[in-house]
Amino acid sequence: MNLASRILNAFGWKVSVTVPDCPKCIICVAPHTSNWDFLWGKLAYASVGRTAGFLMKESWFFWPLKYFFRAMGGVPVPRRRGSSLSDILVERFRTEPRLCLAITPEGTRSRTSRWRTGFLRIAFDAGVPIMLGAIDYARKLILIEDEFIPTGNIEEDMRAIKRFYRPFSGKYPEKFSTAEEEEEEAE
Repeated sequence: MNLASRILNAFGWKVSVTVPDCPKCIICVAPHTSNWDFLWGKLAYASVGRTAGFLMKESWFFWPLKYFFRAMGGVPVPRRRGSSLSDILVERFRTEPRLCLAITPEGTRSRTSRWRTGFLRIAFDAGVPIMLGAIDYARKLILIEDEFIPTGNIEEDMRAIKRFYRPFSGKYPEKFSTAEEEEEEAE
């Protein structure tokens, strides 16, 4: 039992990772309602002897944290629209021999039904599978048991992925939505 497993056990978490250890994949992780999701997710993947990079908003990449996050595989996500991060990641998938990236499709810890579609586009364009990972606080269970192959039909693929995540509960369940259409709260 490695250190990550011991830490998770001490806090009562169970881990089930049954998908193959692909050299290239996107790990879609939801619900994402707390900063704790990052810690539990990294520990869970390490507990099975695997490593993955992750996307994180660029505002977290300040001194001295930027060195720490980059060393752990962090990729800063620019907040401005029109950046070419998707194209850069597709190219990385095409050229690097091993690349696994964890992405939270909600793109925020706040409640939203408008999940980001970039991970679907990246996976489809790069020809890599999406591993569906869930952090379920209600059962204290972290799992990655399903592989999803994107079809290129963003709307249908997103509906299927949201259906997968419906049974899971975030740390703050009121902040998690898998609704198809939901009126966003006024800012």
